[in-house]
Amino acid sequence: MQVIESLKVKEKVYTEKLENGLTVMIIPKKGMQKKYMIWGTHYGSNESSFVVPGEQEVTNVPNGVAHFLEHKLFEQENGTNSLDTLTALGVEANAYTTNDHTAYLFECTDNFYEAMDELMDYVQHPYFTDENVEKEKGIIGQEIMMYDDYPEWRVYLNAMQAMYHNNPVKIDIVGTIETISKIDKDILYKCYHTFYNPSNMTMVLCGDFEPEALLEEVKKRLIDVKPKGEIKREYPSEPEEIVQEKIEQKLEVSQPLYAIGIKDKAKGEIKKHIAMEILLNLIIGRSSNLYKELYNEGIIYAGPSLEYEFTNIYAHVLISGQANDPEKLYEKFKKQVKELKENGINKDDFERMKKMIYGGYVKEFNDVADIARMFLADHFKGINSFDYLEEIRRNHSRIFRTNLKRCL
Repeated sequence: MQVIESLKVKEKVYTEKLENGLTVMIIPKKGMQKKYMIWGTHYGSNESSFVVPGEQEVTNVPNGVAHFLEHKLFEQENGTNSLDTLTALGVEANAYTTNDHTAYLFECTDNFYEAMDELMDYVQHPYFTDENVEKEKGIIGQEIMMYDDYPEWRVYLNAMQAMYHNNPVKIDIVGTIETISKIDKDILYKCYHTFYNPSNMTMVLCGDFEPEALLEEVKKRLIDVKPKGEIKREYPSEPEEIVQEKIEQKLEVSQPLYAIGIKDKAKGEIKKHIAMEILLNLIIGRSSNLYKELYNEGIIYAGPSLEYEFTNIYAHVLISGQANDPEKLYEKFKKQVKELKENGINKDDFERMKKMIYGGYVKEFNDVADIARMFLADHFKGINSFDYLEEIRRNHSRIFRTNLKRCL
């Protein structure tokens, strides 16, 4: 197994790519009682057009298939539901779908290998029928209607709609009632066999393990599946400019919600990600002058959520939260950005934010769930999570300040 160590947090990740193409990553945490397993496929809501390895024609499927698959994999041919089985073992199990990956997971202190048996069994043995697919459409349809009334999710989707013309990130991960009505068992099986091949999957395990022994346990539970070739993913072209500056929607909320989106060119680069995090905190983080001003004027009462999201096909900044006057907040935000562009970045403020961001990275290594989910998501972006620590410590402050100016 390949071993990569971070001296900064005194952690190691043991990685091996198996003969079937599956990447296994093990992060041992000596003395830790909790154990965490997550098995993900590099397949999310973005993939609605693709070429199956060995085929020539593009396959187009309805929006929402990745999320639909996540729901259906728990149902077994014998009538049981694997989520119920895992819960009965005393483990906390779940699954989720994002724009670029789907993951199945559990956390426990006891019955780890029994839970591993169940998770690896249901992920490798799909069971779809006309009847159970139709039944699931009703369940997911209710979920879609629930999210339609969820203000935070509506604000997020409206921000995506305002920024992106064609990019699939603008599409709701669960699809719509219309799109999921077109899903059948043949579509599910085709997408499963395309994207759930081990060569498109990664497994991350974190806890008090002996890596070599754990790897053998993983191998014993894998079915015999040969690796496939590269999946060609088709994405529409996306203009650089946004669609529109503002979308407003009326919903029953106690206080207005807002999201400020800033569209960026898609490029998965760690240095830029770090620079963006520092910059966002300098502009409107809880210790910034702008935040203090907004708080004192009664415009906001809590710090906003600050995110820089990126994959190989999109990238954007998203600032969101609650505000009594979102329009005034937006104008003050733009004014603060303009002043930073004109006056430059204070060196002491920069150093303080840089240390805070670094401390946040280190803190993520205290929890087995945070570690495992972080390594999985970063791996699908072609990143080793340790690289964030190395990058922020290795580069001179002058280099980062130069990057911040470019980001502005």
